[in-house]
Amino acid sequence: MNKTVLNTKPIAVIVDRDGVINADPHGYISKPEDWHALPGSLKAIAALNALGIKVAVASNQSGVGRGFFDDKALERITERMQACLAALGGHFDFIAYCPHHPEDDCPCRKPKAGLLLQIGQALQIPLNKQVWFVGDSQKDILAALAASCTPVLVKTGNGARTLAIEVKGEYPVFDDLAAVVRYIEGLE
Repeated sequence: MNKTVLNTKPIAVIVDRDGVINADPHGYISKPEDWHALPGSLKAIAALNALGIKVAVASNQSGVGRGFFDDKALERITERMQACLAALGGHFDFIAYCPHHPEDDCPCRKPKAGLLLQIGQALQIPLNKQVWFVGDSQKDILAALAASCTPVLVKTGNGARTLAIEVKGEYPVFDDLAAVVRYIEGLE
């Protein structure tokens, strides 16, 4: 695995949900009360907001396509996440989910770039190295590369397992989302 040095602040940070913002139960979060933020993740997002950096979520949610929960349940989980963030003074500029089953081969399911392209269009920003995609899996890294964004890996969620895999490309590795934001805050 290669590391790269990031020396300019991003214009936007896209984050994966499970394993980056919230604990990943290695199953499915199917109801709002099962959603629990990782320590420091919501404060980190609020800090990005304070820096004027746009923040979006890109998340595969195949539990919908598999029939484990429906769109309404996903909406209620998202509302809980947004309310917890709002309580800290933060917000998301856009949230994009892929609800499809992996066998559907849809263009929005990571590692394809579709979710990131939706976000770029919604935020009216070009996808390039100034857009960081923070994730915890190989799919996240590959989606970032496919969309010409800067991939950033965190060790939370599946991150430790991902470090053990040889994933193409150069990307920095941080302990968690809060560490990514501390790094960004240190950039001029």
